[in-house]
Amino acid sequence: MSRIKEKLKQNKKLLSIYFTAGYPKLEDTVEILEQLEKSGVDMVEIGLPFSDPLADGPTIQASSQVALKNGMTTNHLFEQLKDVRKTVSIPLIIMGYFNPMLQYGVENFCKKCAEVGIDGLIIPDLPLAEYQEHYAETFKKYGLINIFLITPQTSEERIRQIDATSEGFIYMVSSASVTGSSEGFGEEQEKYFQRISSMELTNTLIVGFGIQDSKTYTQATSHTNGAIIGSAFIKMILEKGLYGISEFVSSIRKV
Repeated sequence: MSRIKEKLKQNKKLLSIYFTAGYPKLEDTVEILEQLEKSGVDMVEIGLPFSDPLADGPTIQASSQVALKNGMTTNHLFEQLKDVRKTVSIPLIIMGYFNPMLQYGVENFCKKCAEVGIDGLIIPDLPLAEYQEHYAETFKKYGLINIFLITPQTSEERIRQIDATSEGFIYMVSSASVTGSSEGFGEEQEKYFQRISSMELTNTLIVGFGIQDSKTYTQATSHTNGAIIGSAFIKMILEKGLYGISEFVSSIRKV
């Protein structure tokens, strides 16, 4: 069974962290992963920086620009991760846009993911139908789980289709805005969480966008199985460096 599926079977609220590979320094990637696991994080999304990140807010966009200037590339990320499974055991997911994967070659990309121990991919701009028709078999061949996003505007029909296709968790975008733009969750978002939860989907629900502290983590997980933090973590890294990771994770869960 995949590491993602094993993790999702655990009877607890999950915490996933997103960070941009190659930020703040080019060679920080593996150390950040190791520190996150030691701090008790359940999963990590490794951001593959891209020059035109449509869904990313200013914090993640800025981190991507720095990472690209630092010299981060798809090849370099795979080189960094070649021995990561010697020290990191939690599920690892690459999150990125489809263009760099197409340029690399989708099958080659999936093959390298399998070789270094990546468990899944989140590709916001890869449509469901396109994935089903052209890439599902390749992902399956290399044991990769593709994770789809839904928003408050996603129709029930489309959510059911995504649920039927998914094999891991569904990434619930908390709002239609870009990442890092929320200051907390209001009544409308609470109703959205409740509505999707009441659909009794087959797959686990994990919320992303707008989770930045213990309060928003608790709100996000009150009707779902977990939450993803990205922008707030990247801001912390900028302010405190890698030494602030353990304290940051503890503050989210009030450990």
